[in-house]
Amino acid sequence: MASFSLPPIQDNPDGGWGPSSSNLPEQFKFKDIPYAPYSKSDKLGRFADWNDSSDNRQPTIGLPQTQNARGGGPGGRRRDGAQAFGSGTASAFAYFHVEDESSFSLVDNKTAPPRRGGGFARGGRGGSRGGSSYSNNRGGQRGGRGFSGRGGNQRGGRRGWRDWEKNNRARESSVVISPTWSMLEEIEFHRLAKLRLDVDDPVDLNSYGRLFAYDKSYDRITTKTERPLQLVDRIKYNTTTSDDPVIQELAAKGAATVYATDVILSVLMCAPRSVYPWDIVIVREGNNLFFDKRDGGPFDTVTVNENAADPPQDPTPPNPNNPTEKATVPEVPSINSATSLSLEATYINQNFGFQSVVENPPPPPVDFANPNPFYGPDETDPLASCGYRYRVFDMGVTEDEDIKICVRTEVDAYSPGQGNPRAGQGLVTIRALNEFDTRSQGAGGAPDWRAKLDSQRGAVVATEMKNNSCKLAKWTVQSVLAGADLLKIGYISRANPRDNTRHVILTTASMRPTEFAGQLNVSLANGWGIVRTVTDMCMKMPEGKYVLVKDPNKPVIRLYAVPSSAFTGEDEDGEAFEEEGVEI
Repeated sequence: MASFSLPPIQDNPDGGWGPSSSNLPEQFKFKDIPYAPYSKSDKLGRFADWNDSSDNRQPTIGLPQTQNARGGGPGGRRRDGAQAFGSGTASAFAYFHVEDESSFSLVDNKTAPPRRGGGFARGGRGGSRGGSSYSNNRGGQRGGRGFSGRGGNQRGGRRGWRDWEKNNRARESSVVISPTWSMLEEIEFHRLAKLRLDVDDPVDLNSYGRLFAYDKSYDRITTKTERPLQLVDRIKYNTTTSDDPVIQELAAKGAATVYATDVILSVLMCAPRSVYPWDIVIVREGNNLFFDKRDGGPFDTVTVNENAADPPQDPTPPNPNNPTEKATVPEVPSINSATSLSLEATYINQNFGFQSVVENPPPPPVDFANPNPFYGPDETDPLASCGYRYRVFDMGVTEDEDIKICVRTEVDAYSPGQGNPRAGQGLVTIRALNEFDTRSQGAGGAPDWRAKLDSQRGAVVATEMKNNSCKLAKWTVQSVLAGADLLKIGYISRANPRDNTRHVILTTASMRPTEFAGQLNVSLANGWGIVRTVTDMCMKMPEGKYVLVKDPNKPVIRLYAVPSSAFTGEDEDGEAFEEEGVEI
C-alpha cells in the first residue's frame, strides 16, 4: 500500500507571513532572480517590436539604461498608450554581452524612411473602413475600431474618439434616498425587457372635459412658411392619482384594483428605455394600489435628448462637504444645460398644444359627458382643450384572476369630420419636439431642421427617434392608452439658437399611434408585463407607502419601503425631496 509523507514545512522564524528571506530552502530554485514589478491588467502585445524607431541599445556597457532620450523605450514615457506599470525601473532581465557590444557598428547608417500605415494595418490607405486597425497615420480609420496616433489612444489606454473631453458626470437621484428606507426589490432592465402580457381592449367608464377642434392649417406649415410660437395663457391640470376626485369615487366603488394616470403608466411601461432618473410613489390601501407622482418631480417636465450618446449636462453641483468652495473654472449658466432644455421643452409642448386648436367656432367645441373635474368655481382663467377618459384594462392572466387597472387618460383635441369624439372617434394628442443649438454639447448629431425637414425629413425623424427614444415611446403609449386616432408632433425650433425665449413652428407631422409604436419598436405587451410584475410585487407587501426609484446611473429600478409621512410635506425631508426632484 502506497504511503504518504507530509513535505517539510519551512517555518518563518521572523513571525511574518510566507517564507523568510533568511531561511530559504535549498531546493528553492528562484531565490537569486530579482523581482520585476508588474500589473495583472497588463496585456501581452508583442514579444519583439521591430517597428520601434528609438535606439534601445545601452551606451554604457553592462549597465541598464533607466531613461530614454525620446521616451519610446521601456525606461521612458510610452507614446502609444498609458504609462506601463513598473516601466520606470531598470530592466532586471536585460542581457548585455560586454565583448561584442563595444565593437558593434551598423553597416548601413542611413535613416529609415517612415512607414505609412504604421505597424499592422488592414484595409489599405488611411486605415480601415470597417474593420480593426492599428495605425500611426494621421488619417486614422473610418467607422472602424482602431487606435490611431492622432487622438484615439495617445492619452491613457483604450479610449473612444475624444472621450476625455466628454463630461461623464454622475447624475443625482430624482429623490434623496433616506438611510431609514429599506430596499425590498431590485430589478435590472434586461429582466424587464423579457416580460410580456397581452391585454384586451379597455372598458370606458366615463369621460370629462371639453375638446376643441385641431387646426389643420398647422399640417401645411413648411420651413419657408414658418409660424411663430405664441404664449397662450390657459389652465391645464396634471393632478396625481390619489388627488383625483373621480378616481377616489371609483376606488370607493371598487371599480379596479390598481389606479394610475397615463403619464405615470407610460414611464413604467417604457422603463427599459429610460436613462434619466425618475421615481413613482406607490400607496397600498387595503386591496387597492395607487401609483402617484411627486409635485415638482420628473413627471412635470419633458426631457431632451435623453437617449443621445452624449446627452446634455447640468453644471457641477456644489460640494456638499464644503458649500463655500469655488470651482476652479466657474461655469456660466447655460441655456443648453439639461435642466434649462427640459423647462424649455415643457413650455413648448404646452403652448403648441394650446395654439394648434380652434377655440372660436366653427367647428364647435365638444363637451364630454361631464365637466372638467379639477376646474373649480373660483377659477377665472380659461381652460385649455383637454378631455379625460377613465378606462379599465384587465391584467388578469386567467379568467379567475380579477386584477384590473383604472387609468386616467388624456386627449388634447379632436379632428373634425372623423366621427363622433364623444364615442372615442377622431381624438388627437398633440406633442412637440424642439431644436436648440445643433453645435452645442448634447445636440446628438442632429441635422439642421430648416435645411433638412422639407427635403430629408426621414433623416430628421431617424435622429430624433435615436436621441429621444424614451420620450417618443412614452408619447406613443399615452396615445394608445387614451384611444387616440392621431398623434400630432410639431417640430419647433428657436428663432435664434442663442435665445431660448422665441420659437417658430417649422412643420407638423401626423401619425397613427399604433403604427408609430411599430416604427419605434415599442411593445405594449412588454409594457403591460412590467406593470403586472410591479403590481404583483407590491401586492405581496403589507399596507403602506413605497417608492419605485430608477437608479440615476444604472439600468436598474429599486423598490423602497418609506414612512407614511414621506412626500406629504409633514416633515422637512419631504420638502427637500420636492426641491430636489426638479433636477433631472
